[in-house]
Amino acid sequence: MYFKSKSKLVVVLLVILSKNLFSQEVPAVPVYPKIVGYVSVLHPIITVDENTSTFNFTNNYTVAVPVGINILKSDKIGFSFEIAPFIKADKHSDKVVNLLFHPGIMFRFKHGFTFITRAAFETGGRYGITPVFNKIVARGKNVNYFLAVPLPVRFGNNNSPSVGAGFQIGVNF
Repeated sequence: MYFKSKSKLVVVLLVILSKNLFSQEVPAVPVYPKIVGYVSVLHPIITVDENTSTFNFTNNYTVAVPVGINILKSDKIGFSFEIAPFIKADKHSDKVVNLLFHPGIMFRFKHGFTFITRAAFETGGRYGITPVFNKIVARGKNVNYFLAVPLPVRFGNNNSPSVGAGFQIGVNF
């Protein structure tokens, strides 16, 4: 026999097998379910109700910082949960004016397009829905950059129903 002892044979086999044991191939197909986090900045642009149209930047500036988790069931559908504090600033003060709880279903399409149907629950007393049109605009090794257009529809809190539009930019990881 070429190997004079069993211990040398074991060492040689371990060296040969270790390459196969410790090398990993990246799967060509994503594994689901998959969890993705994100953070973004949302600039409301306009809010319209039966009495008036209110533009951001006119008398004050409102910005939100949505953060969330997406649970992707497949390359076509997923669940998203977002929390977004809204900060309002004018020439006299700045403060957090609202906290939005925003769960929804994600419908994922080719080329990075996603349509999200969100329910909306605001600590300010309003509730409603928010359809969101989302597009991944740049893909990185560990992060993706996206743009989104949310269209909030709100009711409640003794205010007339309103509809709005905003611009959101963010990164998911």
